Amino acid sequence: MASALAIVALAFAAPGCARKPSTSTQDATGSRPTTEEATAQPPPPEESAGEQTTEPPSGGSTTESKPLALSVYYPRGEKLGVVVRQVPYTKAVATAAVNELLKGPSATDAAYGFHTEIPAGTRLRSVSIRDRVATVDLSGEFDDGGGSLSMFMRLAQLVFTVTQFDTVDAVTLKLDGRAVEVFGGEGIVLDHPMKRADFEDMLPAIFVESPRPGETARSPLRVKGTANVFEAVFKAEIRDASGAVVGSKTITASSGTGTRGTFSDTVPFTVTRTQMGSLVVFAESPRDGSRIDVVTIPIKLVP
Repeated sequence: MASALAIVALAFAAPGCARKPSTSTQDATGSRPTTEEATAQPPPPEESAGEQTTEPPSGGSTTESKPLALSVYYPRGEKLGVVVRQVPYTKAVATAAVNELLKGPSATDAAYGFHTEIPAGTRLRSVSIRDRVATVDLSGEFDDGGGSLSMFMRLAQLVFTVTQFDTVDAVTLKLDGRAVEVFGGEGIVLDHPMKRADFEDMLPAIFVESPRPGETARSPLRVKGTANVFEAVFKAEIRDASGAVVGSKTITASSGTGTRGTFSDTVPFTVTRTQMGSLVVFAESPRDGSRIDVVTIPIKLVP
């Protein structure tokens, strides 16, 4: 608690700070592959190379010729979002995920509104995992430029991308081989391994981690993520290419009204042909019933 409060205190003190980490509870809810160790190739001389032993993402094939679908986290507006990356089969999934993160959003991602706060030219030197904590060593460009919001967001991007794996709960940061205790010119104190809960305020009120933009959806569609909404209740609609609602459901998270809870539910829908559509999630204002906290995720609907 004290460590997280130290970050929050600096966030309030930093000029132009628009967001701060908090200590509210949050769990990852997307499908996670399993990992124990990952190293970049080649590792820097001062880092020992540990080989990763892992399985493909849950529900995926164990055939090594088949690609893996990994989550990569980029901001959409001022809140964090998630996209999917297909990568060649590898046991070094954490390394693969961070390398994809550093590439930045694709043209399709940009069209969906995603961008990155990680400076161009940032390179991965190594990833090692011990006792459920991943140590990520990046090049010094990672802390270049940006204000408080940018600094917190790039840390959130890294932490969420690496902690999608079952054996990683937290992340410590190195730059050019040296452990980082104070990050950036804003003086963000990193005196404990960073967890997802440290970046609560980087998230939308309804944070959908599955489905990811552009993924194929069949009925019933499994919707997973976390939410912090009034009475833990929000609604999900599936819309076809014309915008018509073809499926809907009220979803209840495990907690709400000031506390982030998890959710995983299915939404049935009906379409007669394959088409692009969308998943729209939203809460209803307790004051007037209007739609608030709206998030739209483009998906491919299949009969």
